[in-house]
Amino acid sequence: MYPQSIVREPKTANLCESSPAGQQTTRLAPSPTGALHLGNAFAFVINWAMARKHGWQIALRIEDLDTPRVKPGVIEQTIRTLEWLGLDWDSGPTTQADGIERYAQAMETLACSGCVYPCELTRSQIEAAASAPHGLHDDPDDDQAIGQETRFDPSLRPERFPDGFDDSGANWRFRVDPGVVEFVDGHMGKQGFDLDAGAGDFVVWTKRRTPSYQLAVVVDDHAGGITRVVRGNDLLDSTARQLMLWRALGYGEEPGYTHLPLVRGGDGRRLAKRHGDTRIETYSRSGTGRARIIGLLAYWCGMTAGRTTMSIGEFLDGFSLESLGTRDIVFSAEDDAWLRS
Repeated sequence: MYPQSIVREPKTANLCESSPAGQQTTRLAPSPTGALHLGNAFAFVINWAMARKHGWQIALRIEDLDTPRVKPGVIEQTIRTLEWLGLDWDSGPTTQADGIERYAQAMETLACSGCVYPCELTRSQIEAAASAPHGLHDDPDDDQAIGQETRFDPSLRPERFPDGFDDSGANWRFRVDPGVVEFVDGHMGKQGFDLDAGAGDFVVWTKRRTPSYQLAVVVDDHAGGITRVVRGNDLLDSTARQLMLWRALGYGEEPGYTHLPLVRGGDGRRLAKRHGDTRIETYSRSGTGRARIIGLLAYWCGMTAGRTTMSIGEFLDGFSLESLGTRDIVFSAEDDAWLRS
């Protein structure tokens, strides 16, 4: 169980303090939809170590806009877990929930630029239009949220885009134009994504009257002066979407992005509940010390030849992206057994 001495109450604040000129700032941005597990710890510890090595400021931002899945008490639990791992930060914690006005202002900017439009189509309607040559099929019984997997056919856009934002309870999509979005990732190298040939127009405002992840992250990173984004490589294509939004909003100098390998289960899928209980709190409650968890993360990073205990300070001293590699990590039965031994 976490020692009570490290618990501090989260505070709510506006994400509007930009970094001083020349100051590099990153963020730890957990979502309070469940307890942090080993995959989360892997990304957050590396992010923290990179920041402390390079002298970046660290902001803690709780991404709590996914309200149907936000669980009571998880924000406090998340902060306890991060502190138990030995991590600290220079500002925060802040939350997103009080920033709706800021996101609506961004939507107004996008609407006035002709970049977004309301879309009432369901997932099945979009899929039907993509698969049938005869056009759109209505399915009045399908009220699913619009998905990202099926390509959104540009012919489904309205003939005229609104010249302002009206939050009337509809999904709003961002218009994706043809062309490749390129950027150089700090770990994965040069990247390019043709979003128009992929999923196409994507949701930026939901029928729940909240911004999508893509928009909220961009607005918050700009408002918070975030210049360095470190996260899992499953968000590489999201970076292309977010750069599109950043540019459309006229935010100027773009953050630098570093995408890390994911931690996966033995089945190749991203680590989750289906792979057993890998929550940090579960290991802590069963007597697994922090040094054993940090040591396993170091082993995954290529810092040691075998599993061994390690302090967070030793991890900081020894970490480098060069030793990490770019291949995803597989959480094995041997890893679990070593943590529990």
